[in-house]
Amino acid sequence: MAKLVRTLSQNPKCYLLHRMTFILLIALIMAFFGYGYMNPRKQRVEIIQAGASITIRKRHDLQGVELPRMVLAQPDVLTPSRKDVPVMTPWLAPIMWEGTFNTDILNEQFHLQNTTIGLTVFAIKSYLVFLKLFLETAEMYFMVGHRVNYYIFTDRPDYVPYLHLQKGRQIIILKVRSYARWQDISMHRMEMISNFSKQRFHQEVDYLVCADVDLKFSDHVGVEILSPLFGTLHLNFFFLSQENFPYERRPHSQAHIPEGEGDFYYTGALFGGSVMEVYRLTKTCHQAMMVDQANHIEAVWHDESHLNKYLLHHKPFKVLSPEYMWSEWLYYNMKNYMGDLPSSIKRIRVNVLEKHKNWPD
Repeated sequence: MAKLVRTLSQNPKCYLLHRMTFILLIALIMAFFGYGYMNPRKQRVEIIQAGASITIRKRHDLQGVELPRMVLAQPDVLTPSRKDVPVMTPWLAPIMWEGTFNTDILNEQFHLQNTTIGLTVFAIKSYLVFLKLFLETAEMYFMVGHRVNYYIFTDRPDYVPYLHLQKGRQIIILKVRSYARWQDISMHRMEMISNFSKQRFHQEVDYLVCADVDLKFSDHVGVEILSPLFGTLHLNFFFLSQENFPYERRPHSQAHIPEGEGDFYYTGALFGGSVMEVYRLTKTCHQAMMVDQANHIEAVWHDESHLNKYLLHHKPFKVLSPEYMWSEWLYYNMKNYMGDLPSSIKRIRVNVLEKHKNWPD
């Protein structure tokens, strides 16, 4: 050994080489034995396993959670629920007919979401005469079992009738100005719904349903209509071909829909959706009407023409069938080319009130 030391001391290069070899050998031994502790994959597995074991221990301490259960027959997805009417649009939005939805399932879903629905109606000037029947029938058939805010736009707050409402419902009176013509009242409702959606509706309700006051609810109208955006098929034109739709055809109107374009003709008497989507719709329609007004033009069917233009380019997520907007007097006048009550109409849910000679202008 002493001889080796003397040899190494006499040969520095050899000594340095052996020293480096010794250090490298020690490093390899440490790396081998320390691999298990330094391996990141093993560390991750241990952390995951530890977390899982903690989760399992906590879960054993929990009590059982009971969720609502509904036992229903298994649906046959390959067989349409109705074969006599279209139940789906070309963009795969459901068309709501009697027999195409399960009310119990939908009610349970919207109850779990704690949904509140706003129903807007304009009772201006002599149209207040229709408000009492509108509200009474809404209490009987509209969104039964759900929270509802009735937003009454009127120029005569003192004449709004008092009603005993179901639990979770309230009437909110919003005073607005009147206009000389009913057309102006109808068109300015887009502006007012837009303004109030931005100011307060988004804080108070989840969905808005916008309806005319000269209606009565005659059967169930529930959460099956709710979606981000919905429109209602106009009874007059559902049984007619597209070329007979009364779209605004003048190119210089903001409501213009060219010949050969269009999906359906929607009524302006019933539409809605989420507060945000209704805000977008009403704001866009109001702005378009203001442009028309500046250009001295009025769309052929006023705000309804602008509604149809909007729904052409912003497809509704649901479409309500004519069951949701029926008119006995209108149907009577159309019997010459419609014949008897179409067999597709299984359940009339909303009726337009019959026109009389003493109707308000």
